Amino acid sequence: MSFKIAIIGAGSVGFTKKLFTDILCVPEFRDVEFALTDLSEHNLGMIKAILDKVVEANGLPTRVTATTDRRRALEGARYIISCVRVGGLGAYADDIRIPLKYGIDQCVGDTICAGGILYGQRNIPVILDFCKDIREVAATGAKFLNYANPMAMNTWAAIEYGKVDTVGLCHGVQHGAEQIAEVLGAKSRHELDYVCSGINHQTWFIDLRLNGRRIGKDELIAAFEAHPVYSQQEKLRIDVLKRFGVYSTESNGHLSEYLPWYRKRPDEITRWIDMSDWIHGETGGYLRYSTETRNWFETEYPQFLEAASKPIDPEKRSNEHASHILEALETNRVYRGHFNVRNNGVIINLPQDAIIESPGFVDRFGINMAAGITLPEACAATCMSSINVQRMSVHAAISGDIDLLKLAVLHDPLVGAVSTPEEVWQMVDEMVVAQAQWLPQYAHAIPAAKERLSKSAVKTREWAGAARRNVRSIEELRAEKAALKQAG
Repeated sequence: MSFKIAIIGAGSVGFTKKLFTDILCVPEFRDVEFALTDLSEHNLGMIKAILDKVVEANGLPTRVTATTDRRRALEGARYIISCVRVGGLGAYADDIRIPLKYGIDQCVGDTICAGGILYGQRNIPVILDFCKDIREVAATGAKFLNYANPMAMNTWAAIEYGKVDTVGLCHGVQHGAEQIAEVLGAKSRHELDYVCSGINHQTWFIDLRLNGRRIGKDELIAAFEAHPVYSQQEKLRIDVLKRFGVYSTESNGHLSEYLPWYRKRPDEITRWIDMSDWIHGETGGYLRYSTETRNWFETEYPQFLEAASKPIDPEKRSNEHASHILEALETNRVYRGHFNVRNNGVIINLPQDAIIESPGFVDRFGINMAAGITLPEACAATCMSSINVQRMSVHAAISGDIDLLKLAVLHDPLVGAVSTPEEVWQMVDEMVVAQAQWLPQYAHAIPAAKERLSKSAVKTREWAGAARRNVRSIEELRAEKAALKQAG
């Protein structure tokens, strides 16, 4: 088979390499062309050198091109994969820093909450530019695979306004299933069958079967509480399991910021999180991790390049959905996964226009969702809170309506638990002004926002958060890696 795959944001070097090697694990895809595009020529050069090394080491006819000209990369592409971070780590730092001044302590800030909503405002105009290019220069019927957060907002905009065949992809379901299989003592993750449904980052394991035997709430709670590691790292997640009766896909840190109950006061934050790793609830944890990862990669690039010369091992193909979807569409080998699509009746008790994440099957006829699912009422209620915020956020990003943007932030569960309306209005003004270069739809609103900020009497505080860690140096990372290697 010979067709073209374009990867937008290919400068996300580690993730791009994973997608690339996964796809090349499919024997029929040896002759595929990969077109890489990114704003950073530096990052493009690094990832192209790595992928060229993979091709050479494995004796493949695969072609890899790289360009900062996005339309050129998209010309004739059958599949377009996006893993962009609009504004980079600079804008992301503001997503964490500015809300902290108003008492809003986020672990990740990339889905909803103040940071995730502003992230969506930066992304959506760019997503619509991608869709315009796809409609105009990509292959007829091209499929857009979005990996970028905020997943639901980006996918919502691409489908409703970009008018492109789009599916959103995430790995939260797979990771949650691996945890469940481990605590239940499964010898392999393949022994666990499940139905997981909801919205991205708030997906719920509503049916669990281990070797065909249904697993109930009490058995699952006991298994997690008995686990020596997860019982400490996932305290909040286990508490939600006890109260809701079902387990959430998302990590302790992610889940904590989508709900109004666990991060509303500093003492509550420290009670429910675990500091053994960023993903369990650390203030700004993902920002720190992303910064360290970037610095580590820049410094250790020769080692990454050397590692690329190893043969591709199909046994190490990851559970990221992209390669499996492409394989099913092109070869008719059926794949079952969990996909982010427009609801349209898939989940009965969520709105039709929402972007849901739920099980589906892929074959030559496309992605076919399993319809008629009803979520437990508490799960549906929690999802509804986020969906309403997502809808307003998407519509604000499209219209450039700063008042609607403020209402979206005001209705966010965690923001509403922490901040007053006056604080939200000022915080949004401050975030829009700070990120103006990435928010063209709000250009008309920036002068008035600046004027309001100059006269505002709302008090703020300089606060690092309830559980902040400093970014580690390269030397510290090397020492930690060496210690782990020695211990292992």
